[in-house]
Amino acid sequence: MNNATTTFSARSWLFAPGDSERKMEKAVGGNADVVIFDLEDAVAEENKASARDMIRSLLLAQPEAERARLWVRVNPLDGPYTLQDLAAVMPARPGGIMLPKTYGPEDVTLLDHYLSALEVANGMEQGATKVLALVTETAQGMFTTGQYAGAPRLVAMSWGAEDLADAVGASDNRNPDGSYGFTYELARSLCLLGAAAAGVEPIETIQGDFRDLEGLRRRAEKVRRDGYRGMLAIHPAQVEVINDAFTPSAEEIAAAQEIVDLFAANPGVGTIGHKGAMLDRPHLARAQALLQAAARGGQS
Repeated sequence: MNNATTTFSARSWLFAPGDSERKMEKAVGGNADVVIFDLEDAVAEENKASARDMIRSLLLAQPEAERARLWVRVNPLDGPYTLQDLAAVMPARPGGIMLPKTYGPEDVTLLDHYLSALEVANGMEQGATKVLALVTETAQGMFTTGQYAGAPRLVAMSWGAEDLADAVGASDNRNPDGSYGFTYELARSLCLLGAAAAGVEPIETIQGDFRDLEGLRRRAEKVRRDGYRGMLAIHPAQVEVINDAFTPSAEEIAAAQEIVDLFAANPGVGTIGHKGAMLDRPHLARAQALLQAAARGGQS
């Protein structure tokens, strides 16, 4: 069942700890394209049961149309909590599930089986719940990033650097200048390539320093140029910066429209000279994609 793998885009994905009603409500009231109620890293083991109840209650308090942007990060499948998480939150019909620490597409398939049973049990359309997979948080997962094509429900893939550092026994994942080390830049690239191969949205990982908004802007703009379509956030202050960075500017839209119009005026040609450069079909495809993103409200 792959009903959820349709055109989907979201620029900002804001985490909110599932054991804090105040922070979850603040996130819901903000401008994040997707809010992720977190049952994994943000919640201590002794608080997970009460966090499930909080998340279910908060979801049920929202209009059903609003729940499409309200997702839940469950605990990983190789631990003891995933089924408890799903059984608690699925009756409240979240828009999607974020699955951490995936080893490969078989984890998404297993999650699909669980979700299908819970959707039927709760009177939902089977396949309605979307999935984002965190694909580089385990060493094994690094080797399967290109295998997610056709994974049921999958609409996006993201990567993680902190859990990966733990998985490989690294003392740090940063270079002395603050940039990611080679292994973690590789994880970013593999996630991007894997998402392209699967036909889903690549989502950049978090920036831990939520006060450095200028650094966040530079990073978000860079990864968007690289091909990423959105970014995870850990603080509400990061949301507007991310939304702006992943929204095509008026200048970009105008330039893209000029390319599309140029090819439309010259049907059948493969290359066209334009402003001292040669444009070919990949330039046209990129221009069309940017215009489509702008038409979806800026979500690229």
